[in-house]
Amino acid sequence: MDQLWAGRFKKKVDDTVNDFNSSISFDCRMYRQDIEGSIAHAAMLGEAGIIDKEESRAIVCGLQGILADIENGRLAFDPAAEDIHMFVESELTHRIGAAGKRLHTARSRNDQVALDIRLTLRDEVKTVQAQTAALVRVILQLAEQHTETVMPGYTHLQRAQPITFAHHLLAYAQMLLRDLGRLADAAVRMNELPLGSGALAGTTYPIRRELVGSLLGFDGVTLNSLDGVSDRDFCIEILSALSILMMHLSRFSEEIILWSSWEFKFIELDDAYATGSSIMPQKKNPDVAELVRGKTGRVYGDLMTLLTVMKGLPLAYNKDMQEDKEAIFDALDTVHLCLATFTPMLATMTVLKDNMRAAAAKGFINATDCADYLVKKGMPFRDAYKITGRLVGLCIDTGKTLETLELDEYQKLSPLYGEDIYQVIQLETCVKGRAIMGAPAPQAVQQQIALTKERLERAFPA
Repeated sequence: MDQLWAGRFKKKVDDTVNDFNSSISFDCRMYRQDIEGSIAHAAMLGEAGIIDKEESRAIVCGLQGILADIENGRLAFDPAAEDIHMFVESELTHRIGAAGKRLHTARSRNDQVALDIRLTLRDEVKTVQAQTAALVRVILQLAEQHTETVMPGYTHLQRAQPITFAHHLLAYAQMLLRDLGRLADAAVRMNELPLGSGALAGTTYPIRRELVGSLLGFDGVTLNSLDGVSDRDFCIEILSALSILMMHLSRFSEEIILWSSWEFKFIELDDAYATGSSIMPQKKNPDVAELVRGKTGRVYGDLMTLLTVMKGLPLAYNKDMQEDKEAIFDALDTVHLCLATFTPMLATMTVLKDNMRAAAAKGFINATDCADYLVKKGMPFRDAYKITGRLVGLCIDTGKTLETLELDEYQKLSPLYGEDIYQVIQLETCVKGRAIMGAPAPQAVQQQIALTKERLERAFPA
């Protein structure tokens, strides 16, 4: 295929350079967005009188035919084409003749590719948002089933205080809601039409940018032509949001991996979402969670790739920016795959409530409540803290728990302790007493669930 820009050149470009320069292998996925953008541009050219309306209609009809043929498999991408933009324009000219050569009037490949990537990312972000919202809904369903399932809460991976499994799950729901917000914010900032920026300095033709923007669903147009073609902030912003989303999935995966181990045994993964060992027949490995954890680094790498590509580029467009697509597409594909496998893995796992409760009974996680008992009877917290620490030491020395210590042993350290201490330090009492907004008491968790559902449905209706 002859390059459409070859007029100035006297020698054929080296085949190695052609291969090096080509992006058709990865930007072909933008074929729909490229054709939709070209249809809007051609319609505007006709409406503005820049080209004949009959030629405008012929271009639009030809582009619609190309789109249909690609989607039904009758037209394959030419690997010799430099990129998807050249492929479509060349195919159009082949089909409708000289009128096809008018399509590129008043635009550059620089603003064309800037348009295509925005249109593509707008579609892709919607898919990620839908997948993330589906994961939040699974978390909410699980939380509703476990508002009274007591488990240990941890700090430093040490048992700390009693919470419920619902409360733990809902922490991830809040993280994912923030991820949805970041993606939505990025999509809003991205939704400006760069077409009309030309190569870097706009165009002398009386184009109607607002018309094209309206046809393509943009909120407005970019205000500076240099920025319009050289801006990739939106790619970096989306990559950043995807990286944070993957960080949250990775943290969740780490807990799934821990919980499914024999040392915890809080959950059992469904057989469809675990694998075995090639040599150890007893093994059931949490490979899905491990791969999500591992692929997080890959998405981080895509973000660093684009940050590094962009950090030293002068205005306006530079060919380095072709590297944006492989990075952002790889990250999107990775996130799509991770969400598509993580969500059903979570939905199908078995929660081992008795094991969670048994773990919560160990580690003196009701010690804070034991100290608060004294504080509520007038003792300063620091004094109550020291007394409770001595009680814990006594338990460790005698092989007892706070629940099995005799009352006289309590009263030797403080006469403020009474028979009601045993009710106060029951794990269920400890949990139910934490009833403020955002805490693990069942009624507080039910409030969290209701508010989370409301926020989710307001932003992303099912």
